[in-house]
Amino acid sequence: MYNTVDKNSPIGFFDSGVGGISVMRRAVELMPNENYIYFGDSKNAPYGVKHADEVRKLTFNAMKFFEESGVKAVVIACNTATSAAIKELRETYNIPIIGIEPAIKPAVESKKQGKIIIMATTMTLAEKKFNNLMDKYKDEREIIKLPAPGLVEFVESGIFSGEEVMEFLKEKLSPYLNSKISTIVLGCTHYPFVKNAIQDIVGEDVDIIDGSYGTIRELKRKLEKINLINDQREDGYVKIFNSSEDKKIVELCKVLLKTK
Repeated sequence: MYNTVDKNSPIGFFDSGVGGISVMRRAVELMPNENYIYFGDSKNAPYGVKHADEVRKLTFNAMKFFEESGVKAVVIACNTATSAAIKELRETYNIPIIGIEPAIKPAVESKKQGKIIIMATTMTLAEKKFNNLMDKYKDEREIIKLPAPGLVEFVESGIFSGEEVMEFLKEKLSPYLNSKISTIVLGCTHYPFVKNAIQDIVGEDVDIIDGSYGTIRELKRKLEKINLINDQREDGYVKIFNSSEDKKIVELCKVLLKTK
Protein backbone atom coordinates (compact mmCIF):
# COMPACT_ATOMS: atom_id res chain seq x y z
CA MET A 1 0.00 0.00 0.00
CA TYR A 2 1.43 3.36 -1.13
CA ASN A 3 4.80 1.76 -1.90
CA THR A 4 5.26 3.49 -5.27
CA VAL A 5 5.10 7.12 -4.18
CA ASP A 6 7.94 9.52 -4.94
CA LYS A 7 8.67 13.24 -4.66
CA ASN A 8 6.38 14.05 -7.58
CA SER A 9 3.42 12.17 -6.11
CA PRO A 10 0.55 14.47 -5.11
CA ILE A 11 -0.59 15.43 -1.63
CA GLY A 12 -4.23 14.63 -0.83
CA PHE A 13 -6.52 17.04 0.99
CA PHE A 14 -9.85 15.87 2.38
CA ASP A 15 -12.82 17.72 3.81
CA SER A 16 -16.53 17.19 4.30
CA GLY A 17 -17.09 19.78 1.57
CA VAL A 18 -15.45 22.99 0.39
CA GLY A 19 -14.02 24.08 3.77
CA GLY A 20 -10.67 22.30 3.43
CA ILE A 21 -9.81 24.62 0.56
CA SER A 22 -9.00 27.16 3.30
CA VAL A 23 -6.20 24.82 4.38
CA MET A 24 -5.02 23.66 0.97
CA ARG A 25 -4.62 27.24 -0.27
CA ARG A 26 -2.06 27.75 2.53
CA ALA A 27 -0.19 24.69 1.27
CA VAL A 28 -0.19 26.05 -2.29
CA GLU A 29 1.06 29.37 -0.91
CA LEU A 30 3.89 27.83 1.14
CA MET A 31 4.77 24.90 -1.16
CA PRO A 32 3.73 25.97 -4.67
CA ASN A 33 5.84 23.35 -6.46
CA GLU A 34 3.94 20.44 -4.89
CA ASN A 35 1.09 18.65 -6.67
CA TYR A 36 -2.31 18.53 -4.94
CA ILE A 37 -5.49 16.50 -5.11
CA TYR A 38 -8.52 17.77 -3.21
CA PHE A 39 -11.54 15.63 -2.42
CA GLY A 40 -14.61 17.18 -0.83
CA ASP A 41 -17.56 15.11 0.36
CA SER A 42 -20.28 17.73 -0.13
CA LYS A 43 -22.79 14.98 -0.90
CA ASN A 44 -22.64 14.01 2.78
CA ALA A 45 -21.98 17.44 4.32
CA PRO A 46 -22.20 18.65 7.00
CA TYR A 47 -20.21 16.19 9.11
CA GLY A 48 -20.51 18.20 12.32
CA VAL A 49 -24.01 16.97 13.14
CA LYS A 50 -23.34 13.29 12.36
CA HIS A 51 -22.36 10.49 14.75
CA ALA A 52 -18.62 9.88 15.04
CA ASP A 53 -18.93 6.34 13.62
CA GLU A 54 -20.53 7.66 10.43
CA VAL A 55 -17.89 10.36 10.05
CA ARG A 56 -15.18 7.73 10.52
CA LYS A 57 -16.71 5.53 7.80
CA LEU A 58 -16.98 8.43 5.35
CA THR A 59 -13.39 9.44 6.01
CA PHE A 60 -12.10 5.93 5.36
CA ASN A 61 -14.09 5.90 2.11
CA ALA A 62 -12.25 9.04 1.05
CA MET A 63 -8.93 7.38 1.83
CA LYS A 64 -9.72 4.71 -0.78
CA PHE A 65 -9.91 7.51 -3.35
CA PHE A 66 -6.51 8.82 -2.28
CA GLU A 67 -5.03 5.34 -2.31
CA GLU A 68 -6.12 4.94 -5.93
CA SER A 69 -4.68 8.39 -6.71
CA GLY A 70 -1.22 7.43 -5.42
CA VAL A 71 -0.78 10.30 -2.96
CA LYS A 72 2.35 10.58 -0.78
CA ALA A 73 0.56 12.20 2.18
CA VAL A 74 -2.96 13.13 3.21
CA VAL A 75 -4.18 16.18 5.11
CA ILE A 76 -7.51 15.64 6.86
CA ALA A 77 -8.49 19.28 6.41
CA CYS A 78 -11.64 18.87 8.48
CA ASN A 79 -11.74 19.31 12.25
CA THR A 80 -14.67 16.93 12.64
CA ALA A 81 -13.08 14.14 10.59
CA THR A 82 -9.77 14.65 12.41
CA SER A 83 -11.50 14.25 15.77
CA ALA A 84 -13.39 11.15 14.69
CA ALA A 85 -10.86 9.25 12.59
CA ILE A 86 -7.24 10.43 12.74
CA LYS A 87 -6.04 7.78 15.21
CA GLU A 88 -7.48 4.87 13.23
CA LEU A 89 -6.25 6.32 9.91
CA ARG A 90 -2.68 6.47 11.16
CA GLU A 91 -2.92 2.91 12.41
CA THR A 92 -4.16 1.74 9.00
CA TYR A 93 -2.06 3.63 6.45
CA ASN A 94 1.72 3.91 6.16
CA ILE A 95 1.93 7.43 4.73
CA PRO A 96 1.95 10.74 6.64
CA ILE A 97 -1.58 11.68 7.67
CA ILE A 98 -1.87 15.17 9.10
CA GLY A 99 -4.97 16.36 10.93
CA ILE A 100 -6.16 19.77 11.98
CA GLU A 101 -7.33 20.96 15.38
CA PRO A 102 -8.57 24.26 16.82
CA ALA A 103 -5.70 26.68 17.43
CA ILE A 104 -6.23 26.98 21.18
CA LYS A 105 -2.52 27.04 22.06
CA PRO A 106 -1.62 30.22 20.11
CA ALA A 107 -4.79 31.90 21.41
CA VAL A 108 -3.75 31.18 25.01
CA GLU A 109 -0.11 32.11 24.43
CA SER A 110 -1.03 35.53 23.03
CA LYS A 111 -1.74 36.68 26.64
CA LYS A 112 -4.30 39.11 25.25
CA GLN A 113 -6.94 39.98 27.81
CA GLY A 114 -10.45 38.61 27.44
CA LYS A 115 -12.38 35.46 26.68
CA ILE A 116 -11.28 32.93 24.06
CA ILE A 117 -14.22 31.67 22.00
CA ILE A 118 -13.87 28.42 20.08
CA MET A 119 -16.34 28.33 17.18
CA ALA A 120 -16.68 24.80 15.81
CA THR A 121 -19.13 22.10 14.86
CA THR A 122 -21.16 20.37 17.54
CA MET A 123 -19.28 17.10 17.05
CA THR A 124 -15.81 18.64 17.17
CA LEU A 125 -16.64 20.34 20.47
CA ALA A 126 -18.05 17.12 21.92
CA GLU A 127 -15.16 14.83 20.94
CA LYS A 128 -12.66 13.62 23.56
CA LYS A 129 -9.71 14.78 21.43
CA PHE A 130 -10.86 18.41 21.56
CA ASN A 131 -11.81 18.33 25.23
CA ASN A 132 -8.41 16.91 26.19
CA LEU A 133 -6.83 19.83 24.34
CA MET A 134 -9.13 22.32 26.04
CA ASP A 135 -8.44 20.82 29.49
CA LYS A 136 -4.73 21.62 29.08
CA TYR A 137 -5.48 25.35 29.09
CA LYS A 138 -8.72 25.75 31.06
CA ASP A 139 -6.88 26.97 34.17
CA GLU A 140 -4.94 29.61 32.24
CA ARG A 141 -7.75 31.38 30.38
CA GLU A 142 -11.52 31.52 30.12
CA ILE A 143 -12.31 29.40 27.08
CA ILE A 144 -15.86 29.20 25.73
CA LYS A 145 -17.16 26.53 23.37
CA LEU A 146 -19.51 27.97 20.76
CA PRO A 147 -21.16 25.41 18.44
CA ALA A 148 -22.39 26.94 15.19
CA PRO A 149 -24.58 24.35 13.44
CA GLY A 150 -25.87 25.79 10.19
CA LEU A 151 -22.80 27.87 9.34
CA VAL A 152 -21.23 25.14 7.19
CA GLU A 153 -24.34 25.14 5.01
CA PHE A 154 -23.89 28.83 4.21
CA VAL A 155 -20.33 28.24 3.05
CA GLU A 156 -21.28 25.14 1.05
CA SER A 157 -23.81 27.36 -0.75
CA GLY A 158 -21.19 30.00 -1.51
CA ILE A 159 -22.75 32.52 0.89
CA PHE A 160 -20.03 34.31 2.89
CA SER A 161 -21.63 37.68 3.56
CA GLY A 162 -24.95 39.47 3.46
CA GLU A 163 -27.87 39.98 5.79
CA GLU A 164 -28.70 36.32 6.36
CA VAL A 165 -25.14 35.36 7.38
CA MET A 166 -24.77 38.46 9.56
CA GLU A 167 -28.01 37.74 11.42
CA PHE A 168 -26.94 34.14 11.98
CA LEU A 169 -23.54 35.17 13.36
CA LYS A 170 -24.96 37.98 15.52
CA GLU A 171 -27.37 35.52 17.13
CA LYS A 172 -24.53 33.09 17.91
CA LEU A 173 -22.14 35.75 19.23
CA SER A 174 -24.66 38.03 20.97
CA PRO A 175 -24.17 36.54 24.49
CA TYR A 176 -20.52 37.64 24.42
CA LEU A 177 -20.55 40.96 22.57
CA ASN A 178 -20.90 43.03 25.75
CA SER A 179 -17.87 41.39 27.38
CA LYS A 180 -14.16 41.46 26.56
CA ILE A 181 -13.19 38.97 23.85
CA SER A 182 -9.50 38.45 23.11
CA THR A 183 -9.63 35.82 20.38
CA ILE A 184 -12.06 33.81 18.31
CA VAL A 185 -10.64 30.47 17.20
CA LEU A 186 -12.21 29.12 14.03
CA GLY A 187 -12.40 25.39 14.74
CA CYS A 188 -13.95 24.38 11.42
CA THR A 189 -12.19 24.78 8.09
CA HIS A 190 -15.35 26.19 6.51
CA TYR A 191 -15.40 29.15 8.90
CA PRO A 192 -12.40 31.16 7.56
CA PHE A 193 -14.53 32.01 4.54
CA VAL A 194 -16.87 34.03 6.80
CA LYS A 195 -14.01 35.54 8.81
CA ASN A 196 -14.67 39.05 7.48
CA ALA A 197 -18.31 38.85 8.54
CA ILE A 198 -17.29 37.71 12.03
CA GLN A 199 -14.71 40.51 12.25
CA ASP A 200 -17.35 43.10 11.33
CA ILE A 201 -19.47 41.92 14.25
CA VAL A 202 -16.81 41.62 16.97
CA GLY A 203 -14.57 44.51 15.87
CA GLU A 204 -10.96 44.83 14.76
CA ASP A 205 -9.56 44.48 18.30
CA VAL A 206 -10.54 40.81 18.44
CA ASP A 207 -8.04 38.36 16.92
CA ILE A 208 -9.54 35.68 14.68
CA ILE A 209 -7.30 32.67 14.04
CA ASP A 210 -7.43 29.16 12.62
CA GLY A 211 -5.11 26.15 12.51
CA SER A 212 -4.28 26.08 8.80
CA TYR A 213 -0.72 27.43 8.90
CA GLY A 214 0.28 25.11 11.74
CA THR A 215 -1.14 22.15 9.83
CA ILE A 216 0.82 22.97 6.68
CA ARG A 217 4.04 23.50 8.62
CA GLU A 218 3.56 20.04 10.13
CA LEU A 219 2.93 18.61 6.65
CA LYS A 220 6.15 20.13 5.38
CA ARG A 221 8.13 18.79 8.37
CA LYS A 222 6.79 15.27 7.79
CA LEU A 223 7.66 15.34 4.08
CA GLU A 224 11.15 16.69 4.78
CA LYS A 225 11.74 13.95 7.33
CA ILE A 226 11.07 11.21 4.76
CA ASN A 227 12.74 13.10 1.89
CA LEU A 228 9.56 13.49 -0.17
CA ILE A 229 9.54 17.28 -0.68
CA ASN A 230 8.99 17.96 -4.37
CA ASP A 231 12.09 19.65 -5.82
CA GLN A 232 10.64 20.48 -9.23
CA ARG A 233 11.14 24.16 -10.09
CA GLU A 234 7.80 24.92 -11.70
CA ASP A 235 4.48 25.22 -9.89
CA GLY A 236 2.62 21.98 -9.36
CA TYR A 237 -0.92 21.08 -10.38
CA VAL A 238 -4.13 21.19 -8.36
CA LYS A 239 -6.96 18.75 -9.11
CA ILE A 240 -10.31 19.15 -7.39
CA PHE A 241 -12.90 16.39 -6.96
CA ASN A 242 -16.20 16.26 -5.09
CA SER A 243 -18.71 13.55 -4.25
CA SER A 244 -21.61 15.83 -5.20
CA GLU A 245 -23.01 15.76 -8.72
CA ASP A 246 -23.42 19.55 -8.57
CA LYS A 247 -20.64 20.87 -10.81
CA LYS A 248 -21.00 24.32 -9.23
CA ILE A 249 -19.28 23.03 -6.10
CA VAL A 250 -16.02 22.26 -7.92
CA GLU A 251 -16.18 25.72 -9.54
CA LEU A 252 -16.73 27.25 -6.09
CA CYS A 253 -13.62 25.42 -4.83
CA LYS A 254 -11.57 26.89 -7.66
CA VAL A 255 -12.73 30.40 -6.74
CA LEU A 256 -12.06 29.84 -3.03
CA LEU A 257 -8.56 28.54 -3.77
CA LYS A 258 -7.68 31.97 -5.15
CA THR A 259 -9.45 33.89 -2.37
CA LYS A 260 -7.09 35.78 -0.06
